[in-house]
Amino acid sequence: MTVPSESPAPSASALRATRRVAVHRWRVAAALTAAMVVVYFGFIALVAFRPAFLARLVTDGLSIGIVLGALVIVAAWGLTYTYVHWANRVYDPALAALRVHHAEEGL
Repeated sequence: MTVPSESPAPSASALRATRRVAVHRWRVAAALTAAMVVVYFGFIALVAFRPAFLARLVTDGLSIGIVLGALVIVAAWGLTYTYVHWANRVYDPALAALRVHHAEEGL
């Protein structure tokens, strides 16, 4: 009877490198999420507590509320673009480097 071979345990340096990438990604995601929460709930707070302000007209047929509501959507697009740009520029190359590092260790 043969015992299946276990894969070697990752080295301490491989674990540290993986953790650094994971922590960096988490921080970026948390910061962008916090920004979106502030934008969205800021708008909702204005709707709840300052409806008269949102009802002011910027021009005929266009209120501040409509403009700010559209800006919430634009902010979501902008934050999504920011994450994708960061992931393409920083995160994906870091993952590729980790794959090479792990391959060199035989993991």
